[in-house]
Amino acid sequence: MMKPTSREPVGQVTPKSMAMAQWWAMLRDEISLLAKPGAHHKALLRQAHSLHQDRVIDSDDLSDFLELADGALAFAVESQLDINPDE
Repeated sequence: MMKPTSREPVGQVTPKSMAMAQWWAMLRDEISLLAKPGAHHKALLRQAHSLHQDRVIDSDDLSDFLELADGALAFAVESQLDINPDE
């Protein structure tokens, strides 16, 4: 994932590290994910693409982020099926 550069000392909070932290926090937000899986997934995808476009993450990281977002959506759908087995 994102590697520190000479311009971004390890441990220093930067706009890039804040953007990354926001994405990871959104990924871990199960309440929002389970409440609106489709909208949450779309927001994760949009933010991941924005991080890539702003050069916060590279193409490999983008691929990983998209895969994690898809996994979160699959988790939410499976959870809803477990909650409503008759539907």
